Amino acid sequence: MLDRTLTVRVARKQRQTADVTAFELVHPWGRTLPGYEAGAHIDVYLPGGFMRPYSLALALPAAGRDNTRYVIGVKREAAGRGGSASLHERVHEGDLLAISTPRNTFPLHPQARHHLLLAGGIGLTPLLAMAQQLEREGRAFTLCVFARSRAHLAFADALAALGANVRLHFDEPAAATAGAQVQHIDIAQLLQGPQQGTHLYLCGPAGFMRAVLEAAASWPEDRVHLEYFAPPAADGAAGVDEPFTLVVAGRGIEVAVAADQSAVDALHDIGIDVPTSCAQGVCGTCVVPLAAGQGNAPDHRDHCLTATERHAKVALCCSRAQHGGRLIVELP
Repeated sequence: MLDRTLTVRVARKQRQTADVTAFELVHPWGRTLPGYEAGAHIDVYLPGGFMRPYSLALALPAAGRDNTRYVIGVKREAAGRGGSASLHERVHEGDLLAISTPRNTFPLHPQARHHLLLAGGIGLTPLLAMAQQLEREGRAFTLCVFARSRAHLAFADALAALGANVRLHFDEPAAATAGAQVQHIDIAQLLQGPQQGTHLYLCGPAGFMRAVLEAAASWPEDRVHLEYFAPPAADGAAGVDEPFTLVVAGRGIEVAVAADQSAVDALHDIGIDVPTSCAQGVCGTCVVPLAAGQGNAPDHRDHCLTATERHAKVALCCSRAQHGGRLIVELP
């Protein structure tokens, strides 16, 4: 089923840093907006034909209060594909935008006794909402924010409101003298031994993600949760894509997927729409169950599923069948 599309008005456009701008989105007629849990994102449809997913950087109001706004933080990426530039340059206060309803593929774990949140750069946005929700619910957390300097720190006021639960790390040594919260954070030391009941959440640029995951190599897989904003660079030369057969279990449907086509596109061609967002295997929107039984040989190419999850799920926007074989999935 396709997600509902909403029209919102840009109520406020506020520069956070030299390259990060926050956008406050409201209903054009002041109505309540659909709710969400921290970690959720929305798809934003932009001038120029772009569609980009952005994490919601503000937790919902306290229970009993209507949700009247969404807040996203967008970093202008000079080497990006044009979406962030479109928002920064062509979207202004008062403009109307089409967005999806919120979707959450990066939720807080309900059984965790402590939440360790590590944010690199603009990867702060979903983790800030998590920290706000955890504080409101009285649950234990630590939010570690890594930025180049105080001048590169987005949502500084919101972070200050979280008090002692926030630790700031700035790459530039001179920044360490500004503010009691600022301290050097040694990632390897921080993550050298997972505490019982602690869950780790991370989001940020590829180099940051790689460093954190290397430091957290001893952590149980089911206690590490991550979200990429862009797929990390490939380790080596990509193989040649081969055509394969996609089978929808229980429906009697077999679809030929061409070498230059994704499974999502092949399904769309026969009238079956699978929700997608990033189309790069990062956000998890297009993840569906693998059918049980024999015949499955997925070539996983996503960056959102754990090794354990890959035994039962597959991201259709980017993954394929090995050696031109059969990929058997279940669709709702």
